[in-house]
Amino acid sequence: MPKANLSEVLFKPAFKHPETSTLVKRVVQTTASINSPLDGETQSNWYRMINKTVWAWRGVDPIEVEEVLSRIAASTNERTDNLMLDTVVGYRGGNWIYEWAKQGMHWQKEALDLACKDPAKAGRYWLKACHLYSIASYPHLRGDVLAQQAELLADRAYREAASYLPYELKSLEFKVEGGTLTGFLHLPQTGTGPYPTVLMCGGLDNLQSDYHQLFRQYLAPQGIAMLCVDLPSIGFSSKWTLTEDTSQLHRQVLNQLDQVPWVDHQRVVALGIRFGANVAVRLGYLESRRLRGVACVGPIVHDLFVNKDNQLLTPMVYRDTIASRLKLDSTTDNVLHAELSRYSLKNQGLLGRGCPAPMCSVAFEKDVFSPLSESKLIVSSACDGKLISVASTPLLRNLNSGLEQLTGWIKQKLC
Repeated sequence: MPKANLSEVLFKPAFKHPETSTLVKRVVQTTASINSPLDGETQSNWYRMINKTVWAWRGVDPIEVEEVLSRIAASTNERTDNLMLDTVVGYRGGNWIYEWAKQGMHWQKEALDLACKDPAKAGRYWLKACHLYSIASYPHLRGDVLAQQAELLADRAYREAASYLPYELKSLEFKVEGGTLTGFLHLPQTGTGPYPTVLMCGGLDNLQSDYHQLFRQYLAPQGIAMLCVDLPSIGFSSKWTLTEDTSQLHRQVLNQLDQVPWVDHQRVVALGIRFGANVAVRLGYLESRRLRGVACVGPIVHDLFVNKDNQLLTPMVYRDTIASRLKLDSTTDNVLHAELSRYSLKNQGLLGRGCPAPMCSVAFEKDVFSPLSESKLIVSSACDGKLISVASTPLLRNLNSGLEQLTGWIKQKLC
């Protein structure tokens, strides 16, 4: 099919799709208001978390963000919850997915128009489109058909961007139990390879393309490649079920890196962000001989899984995301708490005993999802541990400083 028509084909009217906030049924609805350094802030009249700072860090224009949010807020179309602005039903004006995808399509058209005249700018515009499609599909709940279509657009835009921008993106296929898994390998311009590599273990509510800036700004200048593999239940790993063995897919991929010619399989660090740190730390214990180290950013490895009070402090959308990953289409906070306790790496008998792999963790001040005790537990369990503390304000500057320190640690371990 013609590339320019992909969005029309994906979003052609079919039937009244369920609105995102209704996909997880809760017997008792409780919510909380927080401001998280990595996840954004909850607002009383929005179901989703609004993450302006990190969206800007990825490259989304703050003015565009305000424009899109204003269109959603101003809509007079039917909502499933009149108190929640981002619950407009159907793929039409005011619907979260519609408005963000519409903005992405604008930049997609600009990229297509510039493909021959200015390839570098076309690449940047494809990347803008990708990030906007990613926001459109957030929080990537299972069964959200419109969000899945936005994910397809994000994937296509990311691949298109890579063909214009100054780095190489390779789509790799790994044979794992249950089928074939796709991962994106990002290669820096420097050298000829094989490259020291970071195995990215992302969060529960992010696509692989969301970590582009981490590669371009921090890893690529150091000559470090980045391999992204989705967690079970999201993205390319959506057909696999998330269980307490969170590292099942990444572990199988790690064991096949000696077959990837661009990767120096003897120089690999696992990097876990949020829930992905659960995967990375498990790898540190189970596959330490294949890793030079484990790096974590705002890790979720124990406290949130066992601390019911902190669970109740997390916003509804995050608890819905976790429930969706666990295939709990109907749940209560008590059921979710019972399920999550099995995911604690301390309860599993890992954290708290010596880990042969070096580990470094970045902790953010006033982080509800990951209190300082999480990072301290990780680094104290390692044979060689390092803690990096990041103040909550000013976030962008401090986030940059924390990631620069973490990159320095990763480079040291990969040398």
